[in-house]
Amino acid sequence: MNDIYILAIESSCDETSMAIVKNGCEVISLSITTQMFTHAKYGGVVPEIASRMHTEAITYVLEDCLEKAHMKIEDMSAIAVTYAPGLTGSLMVGVEAAKILALMYHKPLIAVNHLIGHIYANNLESKMEFPLLALIVSGGHTELLIMEDDYKFIKLGETMDDAIGEAFDKVARVIGLPYPGGPNIEKLAKEGVHTYSLPIPVNDNTYNFSYSGLKSAVINLVHNETQRKKEIRKEDLAKSFQDAAIDELVRKVELAFKNTGIKRLVVAGGVSANEYLKSEMNKLCHKYDATLLIPRMLYCTDNAAMIGAAAYPKYLKKEFSDYSLNVSSSEDII
Repeated sequence: MNDIYILAIESSCDETSMAIVKNGCEVISLSITTQMFTHAKYGGVVPEIASRMHTEAITYVLEDCLEKAHMKIEDMSAIAVTYAPGLTGSLMVGVEAAKILALMYHKPLIAVNHLIGHIYANNLESKMEFPLLALIVSGGHTELLIMEDDYKFIKLGETMDDAIGEAFDKVARVIGLPYPGGPNIEKLAKEGVHTYSLPIPVNDNTYNFSYSGLKSAVINLVHNETQRKKEIRKEDLAKSFQDAAIDELVRKVELAFKNTGIKRLVVAGGVSANEYLKSEMNKLCHKYDATLLIPRMLYCTDNAAMIGAAAYPKYLKKEFSDYSLNVSSSEDII
């Protein structure tokens, strides 16, 4: 079979990215432009600014991606794009660009769910083998799934309120850390000791998660200590929060190991870049003699290479979209 080259586009939040991925596993080129430093001024992503900056960056990112690969759009087998979930305006920039390219160059159009893209980022490192457990940890999602085969999912559990990444960002803001909160909490936690008593979230035999109560406990603690004019030891609070948040993930994955007998785990999404999370999942997988896959940092955060990887199985099945493709801000995997 001839090699399949997919030009992929990712614009779901505050990164404009394009990549060329060969046969679903080899990154030929990758271009990413981040808006992080702009949004940091506002303490979080401003949707209107994000969509405008995507519009400004999309042509440059396309040219950069093609130049790095020494290839042309005519060389592509298909055009893939993130259509959900994400910020509506941001998604629209990528989807419209993909439709124009597909129409102009007569290429198949492949719609990819952003969360599935995060899972398939693992195929860029090592071929995923099924069945496996997939833990998605990001700013908007916390889910635990069984993946029986390509695009065959069984949902075990999900967050009942806030996602883990959202909780990291809000706790960071409360204790005075800049956006993005997750990496700054992690950095501060390395200097701290677990001394603050925080609630255990969903300590039961379900696979569900909850971060609203944990987040609220930190907010209340900071408020009460401030009222008493007591100093908040930010390093210790960051460590205490991070321990509690990640212990929630470990407990639920361990329950899944025990109940399913599956010996493979992939961790996906922006929070998978957290070194403490990686360490704890490594320990857990060693305990159950399970294989762990977590992408390198470049593929943990939003990028188009993961979208190209996720598009490949759909290309093989000829699961193409027409030009009526629209975006969805909240569509789930299943």
